[in-house]
Amino acid sequence: MNGRDLLVSGWEFHPSVVAGCLLLLFVYLWAVQFRLNRATLLFVAGVVILFLALVSPLDSLGDDYLFSAHMAQHILLNILAPPLLVLGIPEELAAAILRWEPAARVERILRKPVTAWILGTATLWIWHFPFLYNATLVNEGIHIFEHLTFLVTGTIFWWPVFAPLPFSRISPLGSMIYLSIGATANALLGIIFTISATPFYSGYAHPEDELGALSLIREKWGLTQIADQQLGGALMWTFGSAIFFWAIMVMIARWLRESKKLGEI
Repeated sequence: MNGRDLLVSGWEFHPSVVAGCLLLLFVYLWAVQFRLNRATLLFVAGVVILFLALVSPLDSLGDDYLFSAHMAQHILLNILAPPLLVLGIPEELAAAILRWEPAARVERILRKPVTAWILGTATLWIWHFPFLYNATLVNEGIHIFEHLTFLVTGTIFWWPVFAPLPFSRISPLGSMIYLSIGATANALLGIIFTISATPFYSGYAHPEDELGALSLIREKWGLTQIADQQLGGALMWTFGSAIFFWAIMVMIARWLRESKKLGEI
């Protein structure tokens, strides 16, 4: 097997993932009356990233072979797709949903920065405890639950920054502080994996090799379990930090716009 063969054979179109993504996309498009604008494109991009994370070779490689593939998948599910989904929600749709009091009550709790930050960050760290992470590699139900919690708490984490309604958002300066602390927590976890010479996850020690890709990974790519773990950590703190940096830049731009408006009054 070579890399091209793996890229072709590693796709797994799980019916639940395909149906779930199509349903999410249809409900959203129906709710926005099938209007095509910047917000729609952002939401669709979020769904596409979610879909690719769960059906592409990242999923099969992360399940059986590579910690680094699993980390790339987690970055997509927890750090990249959620802000795009939140940015894709129009203000009028959010306002309509929050007119339902139970939804408004939950949103008032979850939009609090401390609550959102703890939920998003704790979920990321807790699922990387070895006993829980190894459980996701052998139990599909736990693995699905992990992915759902990443997506849900990732969305909660990004809500106070990019929420469609102004009263749900923290200030641009507050957002920069919030995101900087979040980036630090993400980078710290990645750095632990990058510098450690101890293998944390036994599930990657002796893969069952259902795809026949083990020799490609270990011999041609040179990814031992430790090298793979270190690569996964590097992906987490570099690419993850890049996404946080992008969001901070967006907040700086918003801050400058708001300052300019205040100066014109």
